[in-house]
Amino acid sequence: MGFKRYIRLMSYVKPYWPAFVLSVFGYAIYAGSSTAFAELMKQLVDSIQNGMVENRLMFPLMVVGVFALRGVGTFLGTYFMAHIARQLVHHLRVDLFERYLGLPARFYDQHSSGHLVSRLTFNVEQVTGAATNAVTVVIREGLFVTGLMGYLFWTNWKLSLVFVAVTPLIGCIVAYASKRFRRISRHIQNSMGDVTHVASEALSGYRVVRSFGGQDHERRRFYQASDDNRRQSMKMAVTKAVSTPLIQILVAMALGILVWMALSPDLMGQMTPGEFIAFLTAASLMAKPLRQLTDVNSIIQKGLAAAQDIFDLLDTPLERDEGTQALSRAQGAVTFDQVKFRYADDQPWALSGVSLDIEPGQMVAFVGRSGSGKSTMASLLPRFYEPTEGQILLDGIPLQALTLSSLRSQIALVTQHVTLFNDTIAANIAYGMPDASREDIERAAQAAHVTEFVQHMEHGLDTQVGDNGVMLSGGQRQRLAIARAMLRDAPILILDEATSALDTESERHIQQALEEVSRNRTTFVIAHRLSTIEKADRILVVDQGQIIEDGDHPTLIAKGGLYAQLHGMQKETPMDLGIS
Repeated sequence: MGFKRYIRLMSYVKPYWPAFVLSVFGYAIYAGSSTAFAELMKQLVDSIQNGMVENRLMFPLMVVGVFALRGVGTFLGTYFMAHIARQLVHHLRVDLFERYLGLPARFYDQHSSGHLVSRLTFNVEQVTGAATNAVTVVIREGLFVTGLMGYLFWTNWKLSLVFVAVTPLIGCIVAYASKRFRRISRHIQNSMGDVTHVASEALSGYRVVRSFGGQDHERRRFYQASDDNRRQSMKMAVTKAVSTPLIQILVAMALGILVWMALSPDLMGQMTPGEFIAFLTAASLMAKPLRQLTDVNSIIQKGLAAAQDIFDLLDTPLERDEGTQALSRAQGAVTFDQVKFRYADDQPWALSGVSLDIEPGQMVAFVGRSGSGKSTMASLLPRFYEPTEGQILLDGIPLQALTLSSLRSQIALVTQHVTLFNDTIAANIAYGMPDASREDIERAAQAAHVTEFVQHMEHGLDTQVGDNGVMLSGGQRQRLAIARAMLRDAPILILDEATSALDTESERHIQQALEEVSRNRTTFVIAHRLSTIEKADRILVVDQGQIIEDGDHPTLIAKGGLYAQLHGMQKETPMDLGIS
């Protein structure tokens, strides 16, 4: 399983094979020149032994040449492998972010943004370590060890067998450490996601944290998450700290046995002093690359654990988009046909058999207590969720038959919780509409009464709104969202408590703008202020996932049912009575 995952990971390196070949070539030069140093020692000692003074100039030049070649090889290998590493990080992040943009709403219901961001940052770097840093060590030190072993066998194959004898023991230690490294790495990644999650919640909700004195609580949460990450990292460090010295001891024992055998009179008599020194030099040079090759195991296991997490995400099914039909501009007739829906199999029905026909251009308002199913109906229209049973039709066409892009291009959405991006006011109004002209943006801003507060800003529509519109008030942010919906000019408009954050004066202006933008459009309004929907063509009272009343304002008041009760309660007190 780990091998298959590693092969898949290395497939990201495939497009950069020329750089990979140059890197391997560089490390081959490094390994060859490093191994040549042992032969150089042999030639030097034998020359000294034989009194060959004429080679006095040659040896310094050879030493400089060997180290120059080693430097060239190191540069080629390091530079081109770094190039591959950064390309890998880039493409993995792009692929993962692309997958995030296409995942269904249910996925985001089950995953925190902190963990998702952690995968995009921390996990990708871990994967890159396995795909490039580890490969760098394996290739560079592997070629070095191969060169040294070849030289040792060429010099004296009997002594070289000592190194081969310890290989199975080293393999056992590496195998045990690999399993432990991988298991601990998964815990480290999860704990890192917890750290990111807690930090993002505390930072984004700093107003609530400070208002309710939650600093100590957040400190404890963050300390616990960070301490868990620390403990998992220490487990990794302990495993590495134990396995590496054990392997070094085995190598040292092999070296010790080798020296003891090499000093025997029989073997000494068969080797020149230069060969003996060269053999010991090559054997001693073996220790460093062997240590690095065993250390690289932890990097590989971290990367494989992170790769499993990332590949699981990349393999998560995207939103179902099996539709083949496209609408240029819908008329706006919407039909709910025995629609039932629940958010999970173990959850109660949010909608239980809703049937409804809405004519093009109608303004339909949904009212009811919190949790009655109003917002769920609005979420089903753009297919953020799919009905559990039944179907929804637009102009007589089942929503599943339409492509998602075509369907959503027919809908403009304004919610209570406005999402703004750290850009200018104009860019936020024109979000998703790159072809919108400046005049169109200004008209939408004028219609949504954005101009009223923008004209007092130094940079006007080019003013930066800050992170999620932090520089604007709640009412200003909602006006901006309404301007965005107006500019979209879609045949269907969904207003999910779109005026909830507006003061009375602003609401009066916005109501006038909404009446204008709603003309000749099918409009769905969800509002807890019943005074804002009295002019709706139809008012649907939703309770426990069913429509229990249907009519215009005078009809429902005269009926004296739930709507009349809610309306009477709101007339008695200006407070929000939880009708949302």
